[in-house]
Amino acid sequence: MRRQVQLIILLLALCNAFGQVSYSVPEELAKGSLVGNIAQDLGLDDKRLRLGNARVYSGDSREYIELNTERGVLLIRERIDREALCGDTTPCAVHFQIVLENPMEFYSVTVEITDINDNAPTFEKSEIKFVISESAVVGAKFDLERAVDLDVGTNTLQSYVLKPSDNFILKLHNQADSTKNVEMVLQKPLDREKNEFISLVVTAVDGGEPQMSGTMQILITVLDANDNPPVFTQQIYKGTVAENATKGATVTSVSASDADHGLNGKIKYSITNTLDDVRNMFEINEENGEIRLIGRLDYEKKRHFQINVRARDNGGLTDSCKVIVDVVDVNDNEPTIKIMSKSTIISESANPNTVVTMINIQDPDSGENGKVRCFISDIIPFVLKSTSNNFYTLVTDSDLDRERASEYNITVTCSDEGVPSLSSSVTLTLIISDVNDNPPVFEKTSYEAYIVENNTPGLSVFTVKATDADWNQNARVSYILEDSSINGVSVSSYVSVSADSGVIHAVRSFDYEQIKDFQFCVKAQDGGSPPLSSNVTVKIMVKDQNDNPPQVLYPVQTGGSLVAEMVPRSADVGYLVTKVVAVDVDYGQNAWLSYKLQKATDRALFEVGLQNGEIRTTRQVTDKDAVKQRLTVIVEDNGQPSRSATVIVNVAVADSFPEVLSEFTDFSNDKEYNDNLTFYLVLALAVVSFLFITCLVVIISVKIYRWRQSRILYHSSLPVIPYYPPRYSDTLGTGTLPHVYNYEVCRTTDSRKSDCKFGRAGSQNVLIMDPSSAGTMQRIQSEKSILDEPDSPLEQKPPNNDWRFTQGQRPGPSGATGGPEVAMGTGPWPQPPTEAEQLQALMAAANEVSEATATLGPGTMGLSTRYSPQFTLQHVPDYRQNVYIPGSTATLTSNPQQQQATAQQATQQALPPPQASAQPEPPKAAQTPASKKKSTKKEKK
Repeated sequence: MRRQVQLIILLLALCNAFGQVSYSVPEELAKGSLVGNIAQDLGLDDKRLRLGNARVYSGDSREYIELNTERGVLLIRERIDREALCGDTTPCAVHFQIVLENPMEFYSVTVEITDINDNAPTFEKSEIKFVISESAVVGAKFDLERAVDLDVGTNTLQSYVLKPSDNFILKLHNQADSTKNVEMVLQKPLDREKNEFISLVVTAVDGGEPQMSGTMQILITVLDANDNPPVFTQQIYKGTVAENATKGATVTSVSASDADHGLNGKIKYSITNTLDDVRNMFEINEENGEIRLIGRLDYEKKRHFQINVRARDNGGLTDSCKVIVDVVDVNDNEPTIKIMSKSTIISESANPNTVVTMINIQDPDSGENGKVRCFISDIIPFVLKSTSNNFYTLVTDSDLDRERASEYNITVTCSDEGVPSLSSSVTLTLIISDVNDNPPVFEKTSYEAYIVENNTPGLSVFTVKATDADWNQNARVSYILEDSSINGVSVSSYVSVSADSGVIHAVRSFDYEQIKDFQFCVKAQDGGSPPLSSNVTVKIMVKDQNDNPPQVLYPVQTGGSLVAEMVPRSADVGYLVTKVVAVDVDYGQNAWLSYKLQKATDRALFEVGLQNGEIRTTRQVTDKDAVKQRLTVIVEDNGQPSRSATVIVNVAVADSFPEVLSEFTDFSNDKEYNDNLTFYLVLALAVVSFLFITCLVVIISVKIYRWRQSRILYHSSLPVIPYYPPRYSDTLGTGTLPHVYNYEVCRTTDSRKSDCKFGRAGSQNVLIMDPSSAGTMQRIQSEKSILDEPDSPLEQKPPNNDWRFTQGQRPGPSGATGGPEVAMGTGPWPQPPTEAEQLQALMAAANEVSEATATLGPGTMGLSTRYSPQFTLQHVPDYRQNVYIPGSTATLTSNPQQQQATAQQATQQALPPPQASAQPEPPKAAQTPASKKKSTKKEKK
């Protein structure tokens, strides 16, 4: 026992030196028995065993040992029978490896199985019979069958005991294979007459504790004398046979001789092997001793055979020999590839020298036939490295790229060095997992797209496409419109990009005349983490449509004045009258313009250049040709469909300007009314609105002003004025007003309110000429004036003899009360004025007017501000010049001499009766030079 402990300690020391661990356990241990603490012996902790997925790898062998990763110990997995496991081989051991991952490691472990005395020696037969001649001499040998003990060492067969031992003793002979051959030796001659049958018992005893034994009975029949046994020519024979030899092949031959004659000299051969498989592999011809092969050999299972051959004559005498048969190895086993551990998926970002797979190579052949070399034939980023004898690791040799190869089928081929060489291969499928290392790539470096103007918003314009060499989510591309501005406006107001499909949509309707092209950037971004992206420039070019008609630049078509081109009557054929100038804001053929004469007063007189728009005469101008010529020119573009514009060119055929001027007044009467209808309507609406607002302001101002004036008059020191003349008139139109106005003023004695009436002004005719161009004349607009009418109310009429104050015009004293008829001006006056009082009132009014306006310069409000705030400065006549008295030809002026002369003239006229109700008409205004000229011109026409 002490030797075993020392041996175990020595083995452990040797194993630690070479990175291996060895244990020794007896056979037949119960399941779960402790073998050893592998974690402690290897210097590993329990966490490493658990996380490294530690396990036992034993190849093709049965797993008798298991690993408890929680405790870090090796345990018996199933009962071990050393005899079944190793037979007579010593020492007997179980070899396996401990494999760990993350990182991959392995350790070799050897567990020696020690023998226990669990097998008793046994004989093949329970009894054996001999026929011995009585003539057998002392010392004759009789070979016995050996007992077999499956145990080894001291537990195996140690000795034989023969009982009774009167005639025979046992003799043991040590063999080269450490076995003992048993012979029964005659030590005392037999006497058939005493004992014809002898029964012996042979006991085989082993050396175990406790000691075990086996027995066999020997039955001897004593015959008559046969005193010469067979003798082999040699005690040991040797032969060789290839493991692939066919059945029936001769291995070798043995030969024995017998000196006896007759039946006692006839020899028969037999094989005496008992418990091994020799009898199943070989047979011997009992007549000639030829040994032949009857089974199939396998060098890897058994390399040597020992055949025990016996030669017996008819007298029962025997001899024995040994035949040693060596099996010659043949390369009949291809290498076996065992996968110890492998990874099926590896990231493309894995570093070089990353272990992918661990494999174990086994070839049971011997010598050169068992030497194996493994290799990878394909050019791939992997390499096969040999870590130790018959162990290889597959590692990465360079950087991986899933986009170049997403999967590898790695074929590992292993060949031995036999002749012929045998090989085997295994294919490992390795999937490369993706890493987001590729940005999206557009199909083009830049894109150009076209869109026709006036498009519908939301129209699909173009599609950008980007691809990503990565996989799955890393290859999912989204499109984003990069923020930028076009003419100060965000690009998102122009276009939008579909995030999934990359379709570019127009957000608005484009106008080629405003924007012809623009560009922006689209970003393609993948779904990796972190995401990768790339940009591309997209240029959108707007294509023109014929959506704009030509625009005529010359001649200018205006509503205020007309353009007329003069053509002298002496003009020759081809005379350039004018040129129609037009442009089209469209592009290309949509802007190619052509000019055509659509309508003309005399189509035979003028023509228009198709391309240049020049208007020229086609014949000689004659005196019969009308002075007024109206040409309608149509300008068309070359678009589809075509658009056009029309211009009217007025041509005057005359040699002098007065001739043209005489015709110019009525020249514009042919113009169609609808040309400026819209303009007039808008202008009328604006004027009405302005007048309405102005009236509101004026009414409010008048109310405030009249209230203030009443306060001033109430506190003034003027004499009592019973009456003011009903009308004042600037008869000659020489005051500050540009027109003639009639006023009626009515004042009451000590009244706080004033009333002012005015008549409409007489309009004047004005001839407006446009001096900017000799070929153009401004349209003359005229209205009939009151001055042209013979019955104009502005003309002064002779005095009315029945001139009276009406009841409504008769002023009363301040604060006088009356009935409704007094309020309406129809009641009688309380005290009708006399003629002297009326004249006095006229003189006082003239003086007050003179005093009130003496301090006002030209252009001030004057009397208009005091008596009627409804009038502005230009409407106020200059009362300092004259004052017209209704019903009289006299006029009061601001000149004292004139006032005096007027007063004298007024006293000479008879006053009308107070009951006169007719309203006198104002005198007719004097005609101005302009009005005289207009009247003269009309009479001439």
